[in-house]
Amino acid sequence: MSLTFHWFLPTNGDSRHVVGGGHGAPGGAAGQDRPPTVAYLSQIARAAEDLGFAGALTPTGAWCEDAWLTTAMVSRHTERLKFLVAFRPGFVSPTLAAQMAATFQRHSGGRLLLNVVTGGESQEQRAYGDFLGKDDRYRRTGEFLEIVRELWAGRTVGLSGAHLRVEDARLVRLPDPVPEVYFGGSSPVAGEIAARHADVYLTWGEPPAQVAAKIAWVRDLAARHGRALRFGIRLHVIARDTAESAWAEAHRLLAGFDPETVRSVQAGLARSESEGQRRMLALHGGGRDGLEIHPNLWAGIGLVRGGAGTALVGSHREVAERIKEYHALGIDEFVLSGYPHLEEAYWFGEGVLPLLAAEGLWRHPAGARQGGPVEAAAAAS
Repeated sequence: MSLTFHWFLPTNGDSRHVVGGGHGAPGGAAGQDRPPTVAYLSQIARAAEDLGFAGALTPTGAWCEDAWLTTAMVSRHTERLKFLVAFRPGFVSPTLAAQMAATFQRHSGGRLLLNVVTGGESQEQRAYGDFLGKDDRYRRTGEFLEIVRELWAGRTVGLSGAHLRVEDARLVRLPDPVPEVYFGGSSPVAGEIAARHADVYLTWGEPPAQVAAKIAWVRDLAARHGRALRFGIRLHVIARDTAESAWAEAHRLLAGFDPETVRSVQAGLARSESEGQRRMLALHGGGRDGLEIHPNLWAGIGLVRGGAGTALVGSHREVAERIKEYHALGIDEFVLSGYPHLEEAYWFGEGVLPLLAAEGLWRHPAGARQGGPVEAAAAAS
């Protein structure tokens, strides 16, 4: 299967330094020099589209702009790029969410993907009026997705579950195509919900051995339900012409991490209920030493940012090799980001993607672009 790459829209702001936020970390922890205006986000989206990224992830939470509204606006400035919209099922009714997705598909030309985020922090959930515990939030997500998928199939739905209830629910107009559901989670209940309802299971960027174990776990759960999932990974990236240049950039970012900020962020993240966040914290332990936890896999981002906390760092060739290593485990989709997001999209898109294209592992979604870096690399191979 050809590899698929997605980029990231920093709806909490962008910078030449790491911008914090997410999973118990305070937003804007280390700089927010470029506000998340529609104009700037559209600039990133257009660059990602031209370079060959299939879609762009937008986060969800109190620390960033609303993903639905932002992507609806940015979609008007792009033609092909899909939008991987993160949303939390507990904040909106399943019938309304199914309708919103159908509307987005019609107005965008079928460019919606859904990243279902159950919510790992009870404190933040309560601020939105959601007082369920973590496991019950996942069970509610299962009921939510059951209803939504039935509605998208054109059926009239009546369900009285432990957490959700609808009667005679139906959509007048169905989404075309039906949006694919991306879902992540490392706890036992999260794995079960993913196995039953997800199209793509997403993991944060752990070392390959841990990723392989997680893929095997979810694959086995899905098989018990007669289903087969695709797998994706969420990573930051620092790719340069030479390894020395890439690591110099990583060290520059690390030098900008104020010790008090690191302590504050780590204290907040330590209170997280997310199993995935716990696994991210275990990769670096809050210290600045030993951050290369696997060749070219750097855990430094997680010192000041919640959620995805690892980056692929190295020469274009080294980063391409690490991508191939994850692909050999079963990862077909890569959701990437970098600081700042506009410039890093070009570093990766012009440096790494042509190498993968030359090996037949990736092709531009829009087809051949005459004279572009992909064709130049292919001609030289």
